[in-house]
Amino acid sequence: MAGPFDLVVVGSGPGGYVAAIRAAQLGMRVACVEKDATLGGTCLNVGCIPSKALLDSSELYRAVRTQLGVHGIKTAGVELDLPAMMARKDRVVRGLTSGVAGLFKKNGVTPVGGVARLAAPDRVVVRGNDGEQTLATRRILIATGSEATPLDAVPFDGDRVVSSTEALTLPRVPEHLCVIGAGAVGLELGSVWSRLGARVTVVEYLPRIVPWADRAMATQLQRALERQGIRFRLGTFAEGAERAASGVRLALRARDGTTASEEADMVLVAVGRRPFTAGLGARELGVAFDDAGRIVVNDRFETTVAGVWAIGDVIRGPMLAHKAEEEGIAAVELMAGHAGHVNYDAIPNVVYTWPELACVGLTEEEAKARGLDVAVGTFPFQANGRARAMGETEGGVKMIADARTDRIVGVHVLGPRASDLIAELVVAMEFGASAEDVARTTHAHPTLPEAVKEAALAVGKRAIHV
Repeated sequence: MAGPFDLVVVGSGPGGYVAAIRAAQLGMRVACVEKDATLGGTCLNVGCIPSKALLDSSELYRAVRTQLGVHGIKTAGVELDLPAMMARKDRVVRGLTSGVAGLFKKNGVTPVGGVARLAAPDRVVVRGNDGEQTLATRRILIATGSEATPLDAVPFDGDRVVSSTEALTLPRVPEHLCVIGAGAVGLELGSVWSRLGARVTVVEYLPRIVPWADRAMATQLQRALERQGIRFRLGTFAEGAERAASGVRLALRARDGTTASEEADMVLVAVGRRPFTAGLGARELGVAFDDAGRIVVNDRFETTVAGVWAIGDVIRGPMLAHKAEEEGIAAVELMAGHAGHVNYDAIPNVVYTWPELACVGLTEEEAKARGLDVAVGTFPFQANGRARAMGETEGGVKMIADARTDRIVGVHVLGPRASDLIAELVVAMEFGASAEDVARTTHAHPTLPEAVKEAALAVGKRAIHV
């Protein structure tokens, strides 16, 4: 039996590896169990990182082919080398996963390879290539993440009907890619392959894309993606699929009952993710789950079994890497007797298309549903000097404040580098800032963040440049 450890973390994704490192910093003896060959979980290996690498590469390819002429840059003979693009993506992934291994070594975290099963609140059995071992521990932290949700009517086959994992490693550009699901994953991977030359159709059951986002911003994003060539079939669901000569024939039904079909040589099912707890033994140990298959925890991330904690995609809340990281840090700090918290009203969410869509806090509809009287300020990138210089004038900034207190309750950004711009607003909301606070803060000129300042000024109906 190995140990005893103060903490065994099950899962080395962003939540798990960050929790393990922070626990080691706090003086705990820590082991982290990972079933896959490399550390980093879905995010580093087959999720956030490789998708962003392909998004950046494909955006450069599209820019060279379609956007450089206006800047006075002539190009000729531009060709796609897909294997080289994939190799670059793989190098990025390897660098970051090996970096996690280095951080474990630096902080004294013991990595354990294999599949974990909770045998008791103080015992974790790990089955690896070299057999089985038992880890003795004072505490267990479940951070096993999530997996792609299958669609019964269109089951994965790993060949023609794929999940996001396979969509990151396609050996060729599909002639026609049909994406089922208009959330972040579907839109991002649809964008990658559209930029590289595929005809892309997105099928979504709801009448709009990214349903969690501000409605007006989502509509603008849809129009921008349509101009890039992506086709949308909203209010439509797939009720079946069969192999066809050219790939897959989808049977579609609209919400009004009308039927249609769509033929594609490849289908990406991206209807969401579900908690991954298969084989963990948590249920058998007495850990409670909710109706959605998530582990039930209290505000200290404790499960219903003493000594067992859980964070990240396996518990309530958005399935986001940075949410899992914050929960991991808070959980181990609470274990160590420190203060720890996560402000769920200040967790940003991003769709890494181009333009990007980023938000934090409430939408205008959500704020009104909470009974808030709101004041809203908007500012378009069309009126921002740096955006004009860049030739990236799509979208804008929308700030929502409590009309009584002026406190910011939500911000939504559609445009260039929205994923970076949202950070300022996350900090502002974490510190309870008012729209006036942001409006009175000096922003360098000319920069994209000036649009944030102008939206804050617009809350008080005094924007300058529009």
